[in-house]
Amino acid sequence: MAATRAADTARVQCAAVSKLYFRYAAMNAGKSTALLQAAYNYEERGMQVRMFTAAHDDRAGSGVVASRLGLARAAETFGPDTVFDAAWLAESPAAPVACLLIDEAQFLTPEQVRQLHRLAHVHDVPVLCYGLRSDFRGDAFPGAAALLTLADDLEEMKTICACGRKASMNLRVDDQGRRVNEGEQVVIGGNERYRAVCPGCFYSDDDTDPARAPGLFG
Repeated sequence: MAATRAADTARVQCAAVSKLYFRYAAMNAGKSTALLQAAYNYEERGMQVRMFTAAHDDRAGSGVVASRLGLARAAETFGPDTVFDAAWLAESPAAPVACLLIDEAQFLTPEQVRQLHRLAHVHDVPVLCYGLRSDFRGDAFPGAAALLTLADDLEEMKTICACGRKASMNLRVDDQGRRVNEGEQVVIGGNERYRAVCPGCFYSDDDTDPARAPGLFG
């Protein structure tokens, strides 16, 4: 009987261990909306969260997490020099922190992803990261690659290409709406600069019939 109770206790303790989560998708899949909903769920229960977004993503203003539905709230910002460690956690103005929420998580450095993984497992703070998996060339962002390696829980959020298939790639376009194949990995922009497309449309040639690859042509 005692052995059974001990086993039950161990299972409960294991179930309670915090994790590093990565919710990834192409653009316009509702990642920021989901993050804001998660924050609300914690705070509705009287729990404190800390919310971060990339310092250089100023589409809605510096230090703002905003969704296409019109929801927005202020957040702290992270950059390459931000350190997520135990000392930082102890200085938290929202202590005790029930959850750490990271928007635009593809812009984390691999070292920051490891710090967050450690925070989750050593300091028992759930970390929920939301971001892109790949850039406009189909290459992984370094932060996303690290998250795909270390995250304990992965979930692909879904969105739709103009052709009706699931969109999992990101296409960059110029001011005339034409596909861009070269350039810096990071160029901040919204619908005027990027389209979420399926792999079929992503790999179509620029002279493809628009009816066969509508995602390529918007």
